[in-house]
Amino acid sequence: MSGVDAQRRAGAEACGVPNVNRERGQRQVFCGLAGIVWLHRKIQDAFFLVVGSRTCAHLLQSAAGVMIFAEPRFATAILQERDLAGLADCHKELDRVVAEVLERRPDIKTLFLVGSCPSEVIKLDLSKAAERLSGVYGGRVRVVDYSASGLETTFTQGEDTCLNALVPQMPVIADGSRSLLVVGTLPDVVEDQFSRFFQELGIGPVHYLPPRQASELPPVGNGTSVLLAQPFLSETARMLQKRGATLLSAPFPLGIEGTLGWLQAAADAWGIPEERVKEVTAAAVARAERGLARQRELLAGKRISFLPDSQLEVPIARFLQRECGMELVEVATPFLDRQLMEAELGLLPSDLRLTEGQDVERQLDRVREDRPDITVCGLGLANPLEAEGLRTKWSIELVFSPIHGFDQAADLAELFARPLVRGALLQV
Repeated sequence: MSGVDAQRRAGAEACGVPNVNRERGQRQVFCGLAGIVWLHRKIQDAFFLVVGSRTCAHLLQSAAGVMIFAEPRFATAILQERDLAGLADCHKELDRVVAEVLERRPDIKTLFLVGSCPSEVIKLDLSKAAERLSGVYGGRVRVVDYSASGLETTFTQGEDTCLNALVPQMPVIADGSRSLLVVGTLPDVVEDQFSRFFQELGIGPVHYLPPRQASELPPVGNGTSVLLAQPFLSETARMLQKRGATLLSAPFPLGIEGTLGWLQAAADAWGIPEERVKEVTAAAVARAERGLARQRELLAGKRISFLPDSQLEVPIARFLQRECGMELVEVATPFLDRQLMEAELGLLPSDLRLTEGQDVERQLDRVREDRPDITVCGLGLANPLEAEGLRTKWSIELVFSPIHGFDQAADLAELFARPLVRGALLQV
């Protein structure tokens, strides 16, 4: 029995759906505008125009690490004091900025007008602006609006609202046709890996949302099976179901076990037996197990806590506990969608301290009392905890890094081994 199989077997003995503790209180969250950083890299013919403040512009530039000479496909239409005071015609100014952007970037086929906290506070109606601008530039540019405000959401929901805004634009699938729709932004290299597996299994046609070209939106309808690649797309999943699509229940493709279960869910929908899935994935699984072996030596027995931030907490906790031998002290997530997490919850220990929501002071008190080996948290909490001698991992790094699939399993584990190695070196 391999090391991964042994860890899975040990974890399975304690599995069951854990009770969920719900907390409400002061929250510490990152802005949904961060989603633009990975969305603009994925959708190659789109431009993201944020209607916000100078703070929004600085956040985007800092998060993306954009050099001064770069030509990013995002920008900020900055609201001035006159705009905020209602003394200026914001729509007239927005029209001017949009005209400048499209004149400078004639290659853009889809323009996203992105709402922010400032634009929502002054009740700027971007949906009407998008409708008006679509008429002006009809046939050349599709104009879509969505909100990435951080007032009531966590940062990964920026992608959810973006994809949700695209669903009504998707064409209807032809009668009698069927297809698989993989939903959630993936790095191109990971997407290509998954496409090869689907092709070898005889599953297809396979489409991705978001697509690499927003002008080539995939079809959707009664013949569409939806497989989520990211766990923070609740509203997009609901909207696709309203369009007639069927949502497949599966763990998320993180680690060996999650990726196998994810592929098997698609195979089941196409009537492909488990033996064929194992045959097609055998070489990739073997590579992943070899890569995980060294990281497991560093992680096995280490204790980890998750503070709520990215909504990736549950599937990553499952991977670390079952395949890397880590002990889960507490797993907290901003929102827990039981429909999307059904397959994941059954793989967690039944006695797990699982928390939905956040009361940041109470959760920090528990971290200080538990003193785990690693705490996964947002940027704003990491440095204070490090100053108290607690090792941390930034949760936003898990969204920016390629972590899905077999070939990325060892890289995902290494993200958590790295703070332990660094901590050991500092103690020498």
